[in-house]
Amino acid sequence: MPYVRPTKSTPPPKYPQQAPQPAIAPLTPPNLSVDLMTTQGSATMGAKWKGKEALLVTCPALSDSMPEFKTTYDVEPHAEILGYDDSDWTDIAATDLAARRGGGMVSFYWFRMTLTIPGRISDFSTAETKAVLTVNVDDYAEVWVNGVMPRTPGRPSPAAIQGFNMPNRLVLGDSVNPGDKFEIAIFAINGPISAAPANFLWFREAKVEFWR
Repeated sequence: MPYVRPTKSTPPPKYPQQAPQPAIAPLTPPNLSVDLMTTQGSATMGAKWKGKEALLVTCPALSDSMPEFKTTYDVEPHAEILGYDDSDWTDIAATDLAARRGGGMVSFYWFRMTLTIPGRISDFSTAETKAVLTVNVDDYAEVWVNGVMPRTPGRPSPAAIQGFNMPNRLVLGDSVNPGDKFEIAIFAINGPISAAPANFLWFREAKVEFWR
């Protein structure tokens, strides 16, 4: 389904506290950790990384904006969409995820890949395990899994911005099995935006962890 830019405001949920909270990753050490910033680690999970700079574009303000606001801004492309065609994007080697991307200051970049749960990793069986994706992007990240960024107003939401250079830890599934696929889109943000930094966008960490 293609992205459709909204034209009118959407009211917030009436009782946000009643919405289910996104799953929270365990704090105990995992049984197994796979480093996606290595060639072997990404290959183990079938991950082939792609990347493209995201741009701010001017667009019409929402129709019910105050009269003095004629325009606003959106991001292009909207690569969070499930099944998004990234075939013409730049290929990124797993070992190149720490390269400094973007032009610095107020800057945005999309990373995409698809994870496939393997049957075994060395002598560890992945069947019916809890799987958690951890990414730490300098400076902020928003993470989409299969076209969804799990979030609830007023509640901890690991897919949303966690803080300055803080990891996002998303539960992919409480009981994953071999062959399960997860389409991942990571929106990297240079910040703080109001104090535009003289640095770039890069991964500090990317891994999949398993608990039995």
